[in-house]
Amino acid sequence: MSTGKDRRAEIEAKKAKLAELRRLREERRAGALAEAASRRDSETSTPAPRASLADVNELVASLIPSRGSEVGVGTSGDLPHSRSSIPPSPGGRIPTPALGVSGLSSSARESDAGSDRMPYGSVPSGLAQDSPGRGFEPSPMRITVDLIDVEQDLFEFPQKQKVTYNKEIQTADLDSEDEQPSEEEIRTRIHREQEAERIAARDREMEEESIRMEQELEEEIREFTEEERLGILQDPNFIDFVDQSSKIVQRALQDRYDYTRDYRISSDLAADELEGEKVKRVCAFFDDRWTKNRSVTDVDWSHKFPELCVAAYNKNPTALNDPDGIVLVWNMHLLERPEFVFHSQSDVLAVKFSPYHSNLVFGGTYSGEILLWDTRHGKHLPVLKTTRSSLGGHFYPVYNMQVVGTQNAHNLITADTDGKVNSWLVDMLAQPQDFIQLTHNGHSKTDDVAVSAMDFPPNETSTFYVGTEEGSVYQALRSDRAGVKAGLHNADVYRSHRAPVTSLSCHKVAGAVDFSDLFLTASMDWKIKLWRGRAPAAGQSQQLQQGQQAHEVHPLHTFEGADEPVYDVKWHPQHPALFGAVDGSGKFDLWNINADTDVPTVSSTISSRALNKLVWEPKEGRRAAIGSAEGRVHIVDIGDLAVPRDAEWTDMQRVVAGMPIARDVPIFLEGEGRRASAGLGYADSRAFAGYERRAG
Repeated sequence: MSTGKDRRAEIEAKKAKLAELRRLREERRAGALAEAASRRDSETSTPAPRASLADVNELVASLIPSRGSEVGVGTSGDLPHSRSSIPPSPGGRIPTPALGVSGLSSSARESDAGSDRMPYGSVPSGLAQDSPGRGFEPSPMRITVDLIDVEQDLFEFPQKQKVTYNKEIQTADLDSEDEQPSEEEIRTRIHREQEAERIAARDREMEEESIRMEQELEEEIREFTEEERLGILQDPNFIDFVDQSSKIVQRALQDRYDYTRDYRISSDLAADELEGEKVKRVCAFFDDRWTKNRSVTDVDWSHKFPELCVAAYNKNPTALNDPDGIVLVWNMHLLERPEFVFHSQSDVLAVKFSPYHSNLVFGGTYSGEILLWDTRHGKHLPVLKTTRSSLGGHFYPVYNMQVVGTQNAHNLITADTDGKVNSWLVDMLAQPQDFIQLTHNGHSKTDDVAVSAMDFPPNETSTFYVGTEEGSVYQALRSDRAGVKAGLHNADVYRSHRAPVTSLSCHKVAGAVDFSDLFLTASMDWKIKLWRGRAPAAGQSQQLQQGQQAHEVHPLHTFEGADEPVYDVKWHPQHPALFGAVDGSGKFDLWNINADTDVPTVSSTISSRALNKLVWEPKEGRRAAIGSAEGRVHIVDIGDLAVPRDAEWTDMQRVVAGMPIARDVPIFLEGEGRRASAGLGYADSRAFAGYERRAG
């Protein structure tokens, strides 16, 4: 913005300077015209001295003395008084009295003209005779002129050019003191010439400067043609600039801080009532262009930027030209439109931010493709993706994915509804690094396990739990460990739900007591169950033998409070006894095991439609992102409920130990008698005896 203001100020300064140059040029032009006019006036106001008549006659007499003597020009007393006494002139000219220059010249012209028509010795009728008063008296004689026709051939001969040589023309009289200018005049003349040259140079510079500035202004302010305008509007760099600039402006305008607040006035009562609420609705993300007639299929928070969350959407049946799958990255400071928009050729069912690369977003689709988008590229399409022809790739919908490992060694784990679990390198999606096929040889109809939910315990890269569409939960291994082969461990089955398992969440909060073997499941049967994982012993058979019955593991507790199927459940990332759940009625339930195990601590209706997904903000856990079937992503804040007390771990230990089914299963403090290899098993008899002594 400052750049635009500076550019505008620069243009205004150029315009002002150009106007000043024009004004100075007009002033100098007007001054030059006034000076020339005054000079002309001074010259015309002082006329040259007029010569007297005597001087003119003297000049004429000096020029034609010989001609007057030949024709007998003289005064009136010299001429005869009789007509017969006037002798004719040799050329036929009649002498006339001296009447001055004008009279002489006119009489000479008349005599010259008449000499060609009168005979020799004749006197014209208009000639005056001499009289005492006037010099000549008029003659009564009338002469008749006879005219004849004469034919002659006229030839025009070029006149010979008369060249005269005058010494005074080529040489100047340098000795004349009257024509030599004085030293002061020379200096004045030189000074005037130099001043005129400087003024002319300055005028040229100002003229060039004004022309250059006019050209610059024309280039800056000129109107674009329609082709140029379309070219600019379709330029990717221009589109990216407008997109980024408008996002910055919208973030600033949507700042919710009240800059006009007066702290001298008491606080608002409505604000006080909102402060008393335990769950606050912060905002809801929705865009008519992209999310209308779509449902949210998955949500996730960014691990690096707490203001960013990502949501996946399914197909819009009314928009045939739009992509089937959409992934939108939302910003808490930009509510009206998404920060990034990513496209997919199939419905996106799972989405995850990479915890180690803040610019990478993974997606799993209904067609089985695994997609990777990069926010640095600024493109809608994925930068990497798998194909259906990939060796070991997915051919069934992928509802679950998770990134496991460390900063320097991590993998993307995906599972489809056919029971295939693949491990991918982040920078290579051409084929999986390894994969396993989960099978159940004791199933009555099929060996395949339709995975509908999956999660890894904390600090685990091999052992994980899967929930199936038949309502059972199994433990599985990605690789062989401690004599246990990789694959599904169906010797132990966590069977209690009577409908497909929709969500599975392992306890990941570290504290004084280790609860990493606890996990929650949600199902379409409207129930949430709390389980304790059981690690297989070394040498124990992983698969059921023929005729062998599976060992059923019962849940520690069943939470019944939902009015509709429960679609998602998640442990809180900071509070050990807190978890949230969303159901088909649009309610968000917040459970605190230490407070009550029969009813939720807080139950809030977020939407009139079903709520599909829930995810906690990973750093503080104060906010939760909830996806709905109407295409909205709701952000809620639970406030101080997210802050655990120091005694929460021990209180939860007593609550879990007091559950009816859990009374025979010990819970150990962190580091006491647990097997470090799996992190899920139980201690031996000595550790169990120690727990009984502590419990007693």
